[in-house]
Amino acid sequence: MEQTEIILRAIGVLTETNAMVRRIAQADEDDTEVESTETQLGALVTEVFPRVEVPSDAGPAEAGQAVADAYLPATISLVGAFAFLFSELADLHDSGRTDVKAADLLQDLALRMSRADNA
Repeated sequence: MEQTEIILRAIGVLTETNAMVRRIAQADEDDTEVESTETQLGALVTEVFPRVEVPSDAGPAEAGQAVADAYLPATISLVGAFAFLFSELADLHDSGRTDVKAADLLQDLALRMSRADNA
């Protein structure tokens, strides 16, 4: 999965989380329950992290190294995507702008990244 796609999917995760927080807050006010479904985060993690096959004769150290070697690039990509988005959201917050909401910034980033990916 390309880094741009991971960032776009991370935007989806943050957008979904924001909506979920609003639904939970509203449910608390209304005394209703919020249904839990598979989240975009779960789907993203499943897609980003590769399946690792460890030889049956591998010892604990070899098995651990195989998993670490397979997961390190995916971990760096995923953390990098969320760090980038955090930085963008923090810059918006620190600028003191109140005319742009976090959801608007995420939508704008998604549109710009989609255009750049298709160019």
